[in-house]
Amino acid sequence: MVYPDEFESKIGFDKIRDIIKEYCLSETGSRKVDEIEFLSSFETIQKKVNETAELREICVHEDSFPVNYYYNAIPYLKRVRIEGTFLETDELLYLRRSQETINSIVRFFKDLPDKNKYPALRNLIKEIKLYPFITKKIDTILTKEGKIRDNASPGLSGIRKDIKHKQTAAGKKLQLILKSAIDQGFVESDTNLSMRNGRHVIPVPSTYKRMIKGFIHDESASGKTSFIEPSEIVELNNEIKELEYEERREIIRILTRFTDSIRPYLDDLLISYDILGTIDFTRAKALFAIKIDAVKPSFFNTQSFRWINARHPLLFISHKKEGKEIVPLNIYLNEKNRILLISGPNAGGKSVCLMTVGLLQYMLQCGLLVPMGENSEAGIYKDIFIDIGDEQSLENDLSTYSSHLLNMKYFIKKAGTKSLVLIDEFGSGTEPMLGGAIAEAILDTLNQIKSYGVLTTHYTNLKHFASSAEGIINGAMLFDTNKMQPLFRLEIGKPGSSFAIDIARQIGLSEKILKNASERIGQDHIRFDKHLREILRDKKYWEERRGRIKAAEKKLQAIIEQYTRELDETKKFRKEIIDKAKKDAEEILAGANKEIEKAIRIIKESQAEKEKTRKARKEFEEYRSSLKRKTEQEDTKIEGKLGKLKQQEKYLQKEVSGKESHSRGAVKDELSDTEIKIGDRVRLYDQDTVGEVIDISKDNIAVAFGSMIITVKSMKLKKLSGDELKKTRKTVVITGLSSFDTAERKLHFKPEVDVRGKRAEEALDIVGRFIDDAVIVATRELRILHGKGDGILKNVIRDYLKSLDIVKSCKDEHVERGGAGITVVILDM
Repeated sequence: MVYPDEFESKIGFDKIRDIIKEYCLSETGSRKVDEIEFLSSFETIQKKVNETAELREICVHEDSFPVNYYYNAIPYLKRVRIEGTFLETDELLYLRRSQETINSIVRFFKDLPDKNKYPALRNLIKEIKLYPFITKKIDTILTKEGKIRDNASPGLSGIRKDIKHKQTAAGKKLQLILKSAIDQGFVESDTNLSMRNGRHVIPVPSTYKRMIKGFIHDESASGKTSFIEPSEIVELNNEIKELEYEERREIIRILTRFTDSIRPYLDDLLISYDILGTIDFTRAKALFAIKIDAVKPSFFNTQSFRWINARHPLLFISHKKEGKEIVPLNIYLNEKNRILLISGPNAGGKSVCLMTVGLLQYMLQCGLLVPMGENSEAGIYKDIFIDIGDEQSLENDLSTYSSHLLNMKYFIKKAGTKSLVLIDEFGSGTEPMLGGAIAEAILDTLNQIKSYGVLTTHYTNLKHFASSAEGIINGAMLFDTNKMQPLFRLEIGKPGSSFAIDIARQIGLSEKILKNASERIGQDHIRFDKHLREILRDKKYWEERRGRIKAAEKKLQAIIEQYTRELDETKKFRKEIIDKAKKDAEEILAGANKEIEKAIRIIKESQAEKEKTRKARKEFEEYRSSLKRKTEQEDTKIEGKLGKLKQQEKYLQKEVSGKESHSRGAVKDELSDTEIKIGDRVRLYDQDTVGEVIDISKDNIAVAFGSMIITVKSMKLKKLSGDELKKTRKTVVITGLSSFDTAERKLHFKPEVDVRGKRAEEALDIVGRFIDDAVIVATRELRILHGKGDGILKNVIRDYLKSLDIVKSCKDEHVERGGAGITVVILDM
């Protein structure tokens, strides 16, 4: 069940219907779009969603699926159930073409190589019964153009021959009469024969109509022309007319005989045409799914869901036309957190978020695919209730708030554990304190009956209640405090700020009014709103930092894998070199043995003649020397290659070991316990000055830098380990017993430094010490004089300043005070 009756128009589903209907090819398909209804049976929803998902795949990947002649034959098939009735000629043509479409659809699934593919659609068409004789019989009756064939029956063939013969004779007689009338001047020379009431006539000027004997069948609108059937051909025309009547009677006999032959199969045909309409309807849903990039999520027979990258379909279509990107929605509800209370700034996307939930859930339970990530999980609800928009009624004397209360009354009465309740601007429309109290009581009741829901609000008391009540969780629509614009992104787990003061300030409302408003609302509320913003900012910072760590780990892992592959290749290459060396040695040894055997044979054959013996020995010595040189050269090459491979192997092992060690150290350092306690030694990021924590108040930490105490945010401090503290002490250590006088340094500190003419490295060193001193003496605004020149030194200094978290901004000095030659630095203290 859905509530109210205007549910579809409120969430925009009526527009979805109109778009789907545009994709339908038949009246049956369009009618089925009108019949779409909310389903609560898990099995029925699963069946319809699977059918749509499979047809979507067919539309994307299959080109041979039939898409022509989806005619709706159901009305005239129902009409001819009665004996004696028959299908008209045009109906017979539609039946022939649509039967071919049905046959083609069945043949498409039959011809697929994978017989288990598209199981839901195969199950849908299994009730289709094919009757090939129907198309064959229609082919004997009709031509391709849908005309009755002359040979559809022997009687029709004879009748049409007689008609043709008599029409030829009548035509010849008329031509003779017309020629005579032209010769006598009764009609114009360019006059042609005409037809009136199915009979051949001659157009004659009305002044001469008595000059030609015959029957007047018609006159022109002006009355100047009469259409006369000459008496000489009246009898012939009568015979032609009788033959035409006989032709019509014969055609009716042919159509009646055909209709009688298919009447026993009408029930099966009606089922087939209903399935054809269902396929057309399902195809329209599939094409709409392609248009909005919709998929079939994993869905279960529970009330929990987890949607990833969900998108409002209508918003997706409009943004796509304008070339804009839509911000996806990540949202979940489960047994632990059944109700989500969304808060945040106006125009921040709260209502769109709520409508997206309502529309996508309704689409899914109507058997449609939904635009979200494929790894999303969806649930099923028995009821969906929505309260959105202004429903005041003059007829029923209802105010906006009264209509909201009536809806709340209905929700509490009808909602259960399988209901999804959607309420926009919860509690609004009346005096805030009373409205907030009533809203809190209603929220508590919905929570007690264990309903599921998504609600939006601005009320602080509801945010507090949600944070303490089991079953309810806060959610925030994020807001960019720097650009002062909404991000349209939902963050679940914390309440959102309305940013009313900030938005009013950006619009240009005077500070006096804003200050007055802040005083009226009270500091507690202002601090609460401020803390919300700071939490959002800090979370964003740590998420970005965590992202950088993950990216670094991923890159490091890729490098380790690369080095490991190279190490394996090196070991493999070394083995190949050793194997080749052994093979070469064996070949050399075999060659040496042959030479020895040859020398011995020569000595024996020459019977130890001294000259030949000496010559053989000399040849053998030369071979042995060349062999020795060649072997030494090969050994040198192999030793060189092996030496290089060993060096490369050692290097790779060292790199892999070093990278893994560095990765473990870096990740351990980054993800270690960063909780800062009183007494810890800390330093500001990108600064070397060490201080001691003396007090902690929520996110604000008081740090003693020598005799100076400053309060900073925890995210700007780095807790120092023992090793880091030792290294830092070598450069500078500031404690209560420091060796310099902060007051004296404050006295002599100048908020301006001149680095003109310095090299980049020297200038950066000076600027770094200058910033450190400024932090120590708590000076917020600084000036760096670097000159204009080519702007190289300026760019180097600016890049360095932007890398420091302590620097809030840096910009050119006013033109009258130095312009681009001086950088004005504002520190975030």
